[in-house]
Amino acid sequence: MSMRVTFLGTGGAVPTTERNPSSVLVNREGDRLLFDAGEGTQRQMMRFGTGFTISDIFVTHLHGDHVLGLPGLIQTLDFNDREEALTIYTPDGTEDDIHELVHAADNHPSFPVHIYGVGPDETAVRREDYEIRAFRTDHDTNSLGYALVEDDRKGRFDREKAEELGVPVGPKFSQLHEGESVELDDGTTVEPEQVVGDPRPGRKFVYTGDTRPSATVAEIAEDADMLVHDATFADDRADRAADTAHSTARQAAEIANRADVQRLALTHISSRYAGNVSDHVREAREAFDGEAFVPDDGENRDVPYPDE
Repeated sequence: MSMRVTFLGTGGAVPTTERNPSSVLVNREGDRLLFDAGEGTQRQMMRFGTGFTISDIFVTHLHGDHVLGLPGLIQTLDFNDREEALTIYTPDGTEDDIHELVHAADNHPSFPVHIYGVGPDETAVRREDYEIRAFRTDHDTNSLGYALVEDDRKGRFDREKAEELGVPVGPKFSQLHEGESVELDDGTTVEPEQVVGDPRPGRKFVYTGDTRPSATVAEIAEDADMLVHDATFADDRADRAADTAHSTARQAAEIANRADVQRLALTHISSRYAGNVSDHVREAREAFDGEAFVPDDGENRDVPYPDE
């Protein structure tokens, strides 16, 4: 099962010619989940060929560079004759603001738009084999991040061992892998634990939105396969990061290292750094043992399983 992350907007509050404001699309086995929608998100989706078949949007907070893309995106979906409902999750208490954005300029979408408020430590979405949890970030009084956490997968089926025990090739293999015991022709019973290994962890993707370094983020991101973290500034503007409730690349890397994350994507890059993010990358790699990178707009990254 695939999980692909497309970085639609990796810039800070002020867009540049190279970086759009915040937006990240996750395609998990056909479920297309959009995290934030900065200005021009619908154009980025066209530009990078993601398509518009998104089912859910997750808003971290109401600063313009994270939500001003909603009116244009909703209108574009409407012009494309969308009929399926769209669900928007937003921090508790901001539902009316999102409603106003959806209906900006007297827009009335012809498809249903459902808006739900979410609090920290709540599960926003529960699907068959994964969920998306909201968590508190340290940016403003009502800012959230989101963690996509997959359920454990079945253990590996030991076909060789099953055949040694006399299990015939066929439906009984599937029964054992599903956790059911099977009876053989000679009356012997084979239990699933004899031929199925321990459950294997699923993947974890964590998106912080804007935040200062936070112990909560480190806890939520523990063992994440990819952490997308605010890295607005480099070390040269650490004071500015603290004053504006953002993080430096090094601080993001320290959180990632503390959480034993596999991959760290540094985003929300201030326009002050234009096209030169070498300091961000160097400082992050000094503090983090895993893979640290600053994605470009339009960059795709696959998230593999922990055991791959």
